[in-house]
Amino acid sequence: MDAWNPGETMDTVTQDARESCRQEPLYGGFTRFELEVEFVQCLGNPWYLNHLATQKLFDNPAFVAYLSYLQYFSQPEYTKYLMYPGPTLKALQLLQQEKFRQDILSPETVARMIEANLRAVAGVSTSTGNPSIHT
Repeated sequence: MDAWNPGETMDTVTQDARESCRQEPLYGGFTRFELEVEFVQCLGNPWYLNHLATQKLFDNPAFVAYLSYLQYFSQPEYTKYLMYPGPTLKALQLLQQEKFRQDILSPETVARMIEANLRAVAGVSTSTGNPSIHT
């Protein structure tokens, strides 16, 4: 499968998803996959994770199980639908850990995640502060 093309619009991605899910029921005019893509992309926002934690959603075993289910987005055939797969998949991975689900309540943890995301975008390693080597 091809990787996501930055020139590809969300409408094209939505169209592709709808074509692959023709038999699937719609929820508010969207397929379940479209809703899951939108939700998973929101997980890349550390402040949103903090909000979910303050709402005690991470204390709900059904919600935690849903986060585990969403790990299918780490497979290449689904990753291509994510606009920012790096921070999104990292957050999804961290959310599998109970300690992280507790730590994200802290504004300091949110700030560290934001800094790490900014460094990743700038191509700087968070552990060394040096530019990453892209091969």
